[in-house]
Amino acid sequence: MPEPEPLGIPRHILEQIYRQAREIFPEECCGWLAGAPDGQGVTIVRTCENVQAAGNHPIAADRPAEAAYVFKAEDLLELSRSFDTDTPARIIYHSHPNGMAYLSDVDRSVATSPWGGEPAFPVQQLVIGIDSAAVREAALFAWSPEEDGFIQIARFDGARI
Repeated sequence: MPEPEPLGIPRHILEQIYRQAREIFPEECCGWLAGAPDGQGVTIVRTCENVQAAGNHPIAADRPAEAAYVFKAEDLLELSRSFDTDTPARIIYHSHPNGMAYLSDVDRSVATSPWGGEPAFPVQQLVIGIDSAAVREAALFAWSPEEDGFIQIARFDGARI
């Protein structure tokens, strides 16, 4: 089975996410990107509020919002409902305020179904590495059945935002 193909993310959408990451730095930003279910890219940015400050993370409740993200309940419900629309969520994104774009062990655990063997949602995962000076990079990850986990499928340049 071939490796997953990265969804196309237009530069203006990346820059919109980068600006969101800058606005709430040093906390992690979060949201999702949506597009046609049969399309090869995304066209909509849906920003979300990171409510991790309330300590709601399913496996890392003690982490501050600078080290974890949690969608508020209404956002999570809208994400779930999007899969029955003409523009479903295709990519979930969040930032890492340490400047590095990687899918951490906690990120991988949360993005994987608690029953194992597949992602929790049928989406790719985008991580933005931002620090106090700039967005350094972003990386896109997708589920690989062969690897039984997420693999990196694309990298993007950062920006001085």
